Amino acid sequence: MRPSGRSPDQLRDISIETDISRYAEGSCLISFGHTKVMCMASVEDGVPPFLKGSGSGWVTAEYGMLPRSTHDRMDRKRSAGSGRTQEISRLIGRSLRAITKLDGFGERQVKVDCDVLQADGGTRTAAITGGYVALYMAFQHIHRIGAIAEIPLTDSVAAISCGLWKGAPVLDLDYDEDSSAQADANFVLTGKAGVVEIQGTAEDKPFSRDEFNSLMDLAEKGVAELTGHQNRALGLA
Repeated sequence: MRPSGRSPDQLRDISIETDISRYAEGSCLISFGHTKVMCMASVEDGVPPFLKGSGSGWVTAEYGMLPRSTHDRMDRKRSAGSGRTQEISRLIGRSLRAITKLDGFGERQVKVDCDVLQADGGTRTAAITGGYVALYMAFQHIHRIGAIAEIPLTDSVAAISCGLWKGAPVLDLDYDEDSSAQADANFVLTGKAGVVEIQGTAEDKPFSRDEFNSLMDLAEKGVAELTGHQNRALGLA
């Protein structure tokens, strides 16, 4: 029995509340159980120097954890400057760019800020899943004001964690499971089941190809469900 009482292939309770900011062009509050992440997408004219004059846009992301998002308060500067924070920021940016037509919205930049309000495992997967919703809404805004002819996205993207807990493959690890798992992996997949990125680590001993395949199957199931949540939040389903 999992600590949460969930079945091996069961997600935590997922909720996505949109339009949580009156200022950001796209925004949502996403919850994976007790993990809560605020995602806000801001549209800016202009692009980084390496893209000036190219006619291409850019999508980037910044991730951070609020000081009391965990059991003990962390220093704000320490959290913002950590290697983990930078690595997750880059992961979110890569994931969003993978499904974006960068030449489809002019020389504009969309910055997606993902701030963890409360952490209970899976903060990066929640940030990617919610970051896509905020990004889509930002493109809806640009489309609504007549600046682009269509939403410049080729697919949706979402992410989920899977792991081996007490020897069994399980979906969507919370902190209690993640902290004692024999292996854990984060899967970033598109709505059409394309692979964007997989990060997997053995914590105890190497895991087998068959075990990896079991985790991949769980991830595909989980992302399909998350895609449904995203589409309903965006009014697409």
